[in-house]
Amino acid sequence: MPTDARTLDRLTHESVELLQALIRNQCVNDGRAESGHEDRSARLLRDELEGTGVDLQTYEPTAGRTSLIARHQGTDPNAPALCLMGHTDVVPVSPDGWRRDPFGGELVGEGDDAEIWGRGAVDMLNLTSTMAVAFKHIVANDIRYPGDVIYFAVADEEAGGRHGAEVLVRDEWDALQCDYVLTEFGGFAYQTPTQQTLLVTTAEKGIGWRRLKVKGRPGHGSAPLGADNALIKAAEVVRRISQYQPKAKLDELWAARLAALDIPDDLHRRLLDPQEVMDAINEMPKGLRANLHSCSHMSFSPNVIHGGVKTNVIPDEVILEVDIRTLPGETSADVEANLREAIGDLIEHVEFEVIQEDPSSASPSGGPLWDSLVESMKVAYPEAAVIPSMVTGGTDSRFFRGRGATAYGAGLLSSSIDASEFFKRFHGHNERIDVGSLRLTTRLWLDVMERLWAQG
Repeated sequence: MPTDARTLDRLTHESVELLQALIRNQCVNDGRAESGHEDRSARLLRDELEGTGVDLQTYEPTAGRTSLIARHQGTDPNAPALCLMGHTDVVPVSPDGWRRDPFGGELVGEGDDAEIWGRGAVDMLNLTSTMAVAFKHIVANDIRYPGDVIYFAVADEEAGGRHGAEVLVRDEWDALQCDYVLTEFGGFAYQTPTQQTLLVTTAEKGIGWRRLKVKGRPGHGSAPLGADNALIKAAEVVRRISQYQPKAKLDELWAARLAALDIPDDLHRRLLDPQEVMDAINEMPKGLRANLHSCSHMSFSPNVIHGGVKTNVIPDEVILEVDIRTLPGETSADVEANLREAIGDLIEHVEFEVIQEDPSSASPSGGPLWDSLVESMKVAYPEAAVIPSMVTGGTDSRFFRGRGATAYGAGLLSSSIDASEFFKRFHGHNERIDVGSLRLTTRLWLDVMERLWAQG
């Protein structure tokens, strides 16, 4: 184990350099099958691990969408296996909103406070790089545990996994077979007057993406009076969906989420009341409101619109695409019932089509992996309480949970990053991570592996 400072310094330096290289590979996934180009980072990571003697396999279900699986054999074929899973794709950027080159991978500052800038630094190339460095360390030093350790650098997480985890978990389970999974995200600290807490993701919202076809009748744009303009109706549909508030669903994960916050007792009480929760959320700090809303409600975000053929032709069809996220227990029928309620009397002009649908998934907060994570996170934050939480976006964990594996979103961030700032960096401008967080996270993976099989 790298308990000495010199070894940890070396591994942290390796994590920084690998993160910079992954950022510079620009594996931008815009949702099209021909985007991503994750083969760049699969080759980089293969070169990083080549020569260690570990079993390496690459898979390319779609041209250019390459994933890497590396498996380090354990000493006991009956012992549970652990998969360290990091995706290599990133979301698109709007460069004009950045203070630095979003694909420069610049290291700005000195020491542990220095920051690596670039798209994917937070989501989730920091974890992908530290996992690779920790995995390489145990393989290169012939550290073998009872169970296998798998490193999985996967493509296409940012667009649902159709060219990555979904197909590989389905078709290549022999290569990926595992009992435990660690992936994104968690490990940022909240400090309340009485308690410091760390969040670990044990659940995620489901996906209920819908394509809405809003119908009208064509006509000449020079005579619009009384026209049945699909674009005008679509605008009203968007307005209604954006203002719609479904009923709150406040469960144990919601209560755990609130336990991590420094809030007055009366505000805490109101956040647990379905009738008062929205007003209470609107009183929270701006950086937390959207996250808290999504953790307690089905969410609707109209994000894509297509329509019209020519400036002087009244459109007869407009397509809307809506990002809908569901809470545990909510179904496809619940999605459409809420859409119908939101759209109201315009529903007769709207057709629904499923783009992607996956239910919410969760793993229990208990057992050997949970205990190992708790003990390992307390190395850096000995007084902290480790609390289960739900991530509002989707991750590839759901595919592994479907195979019966326990999957958590973990990591460990330095105390210099507060939750509000952390959430803003996801898919936002000026995404960056500090070196101190890479140091903590690299050590976390090694500590977890050391403890896991000792937990039974």
